[in-house]
Amino acid sequence: MEDKILHRIVKMHLRTEETENFLTHFDDIKEKIRNFPGCLGLSLLQDADHPNIVFTYSQWESVDRLEAYRHSELFRSTWSFVKTLFEKKAEAWSANIFRQL
Repeated sequence: MEDKILHRIVKMHLRTEETENFLTHFDDIKEKIRNFPGCLGLSLLQDADHPNIVFTYSQWESVDRLEAYRHSELFRSTWSFVKTLFEKKAEAWSANIFRQL
């Protein structure tokens, strides 16, 4: 199955005391990210055993659309705040569905 949608996963390991600040900030900006041109979906996942580990999962029309977001003022302002909450450096992956059952 060929999937042209780009799936983006970002893992963020927050300082425990900053988890609520992150969640509040995410709630404040989620609609702006979701409505950014080319964004097809946005989810926030929280690790079942470690609530200070969160993942954003987003779907994008193309690599170009994701890159436009990553170079936008929305991303720059969001990321400049969010990265101050990290306990460890964030990890990110971009992928296409290779096989689907």
